[in-house]
Amino acid sequence: MNTNELAKFIDHTALTAEKTEQDILRLCDEALEHQFFSVCINSAYIPLAKEKLQGSNVKICTVVGFPLGANLSTVKAFEAAEAINAGADEIDMVINIGWIKSGKWQAVAEDIQAVKNACQNVTLKVILETCLLSKAEIVKACEICRDLQVGFVKTSTGFNKGGATEDDIRLMRETVGQTLGVKASGGVRDAKTALAMIQAGATRLGTSASIAIVQGLDNNSSGY
Repeated sequence: MNTNELAKFIDHTALTAEKTEQDILRLCDEALEHQFFSVCINSAYIPLAKEKLQGSNVKICTVVGFPLGANLSTVKAFEAAEAINAGADEIDMVINIGWIKSGKWQAVAEDIQAVKNACQNVTLKVILETCLLSKAEIVKACEICRDLQVGFVKTSTGFNKGGATEDDIRLMRETVGQTLGVKASGGVRDAKTALAMIQAGATRLGTSASIAIVQGLDNNSSGY
């Protein structure tokens, strides 16, 4: 895999609260330079990014119900619809983790469906926050996402106690098969880790260390 190919796996991410407009403009410049798949930003910055990225192939990804996933489903759906109206090309929503832990699987499914309905034809990724789930809960959540035909299942927000692991990526890939994307997010900070996640089954990477990853690829001797 060469640098250009790896860049197309990456959602170049800036979601922490202190990011300024200059930070977002810099993120967009970096995405344009390296041709990352998208920038992943909070929705307030969508108009700014849309203007900056106009005419390019770089997409705009934003987050919904972030980072806890505990919003009302109607709020998540409204948030998704407004983000899309503002120019978002992809939506990453946080699943309701508390409902999973409560065994409220029908409510979990309805929550995702509400956002998917709001997304219409826009790609929806569902963040599971795998560090908080058992293996059985990861499988069940992935089965729901597969049955609802969302675009991707995603490991993590990057705002909790753990991020993506190769084992969780493999489990998610095995569960959803080849019909859904799998996004590794949280802790993907170098080329070696990025390539390992892709080998395990990831088709997208969410990271704020995108430049270090693509620059480090030439120094990686894994041969992937």
